[in-house]
Amino acid sequence: MADFFLHESSYADEGSVIGDGTKVWHFCHIMPGAVIGKKCSIGQNVNIGSRAVLGDGCKIQNNVSIYDDVILEDDVFCGPSMVFTNVINPRSFVERKSEYRKTLLKKGATIGANATVVCGNTIGRFSMVGAGAVVTHDVPDYALVFGSPATIKGWVCECGVKLLFEDDSVVCSECGKKYTLNNNICREKA
Repeated sequence: MADFFLHESSYADEGSVIGDGTKVWHFCHIMPGAVIGKKCSIGQNVNIGSRAVLGDGCKIQNNVSIYDDVILEDDVFCGPSMVFTNVINPRSFVERKSEYRKTLLKKGATIGANATVVCGNTIGRFSMVGAGAVVTHDVPDYALVFGSPATIKGWVCECGVKLLFEDDSVVCSECGKKYTLNNNICREKA
C-alpha cells in the first residue's frame, strides 16, 4: 500500500493510484483511474480526472483541474489557477467525450499562474509558459513563451534561468549547463 498524505477534506476515489510521498491538500478530488506519481504536491481545490496521469515530483498549485487525457511527465509545475481544456469546440448541449484531445507536458515543464493550455498541444521539456499566457500551439523544449496567443520570447535553462544567446551557443549563468540554438531548436550540449 502506498504511503501518501490525503487531507481529511479531500477524496481519492477507489481505483485511483497515488504514489509514495505524495501530499494531497484541502478540498481535492482524485477520480477513479487517475494516476499520480511519487512525491507530488497537490494543492488546495484540485480536481484530477480519471484518465489523467501525473509523473513523479509534480507540483500542482491551488485551483487547477487536470482533465481526462492530460498527461504530465515527471517534475511538471502547474501554477495557481492555470487551466487545461480537453475539447476544442465545447457546447453544453453536445457531448464530445469521444473527441477529447491529448495534452502532454514533458519533463520539467512549468506553467505559470492563470495560463491556459488549449487541448491537443505538447509543452516541451523544461519549457516555461508565462503567467496568463494562452497556449494554442506546441511549445518547444526549453522555450520561454508568453502572451495571447503564447509565442516564443526566449529560452530557459533546465534550472529555470533565462538563457542569453549571443551566437548559437550559451552557458547558463546560474548552473553552468551549456546549450545550442539552431533553427528555433534549443538543446543541452552533451
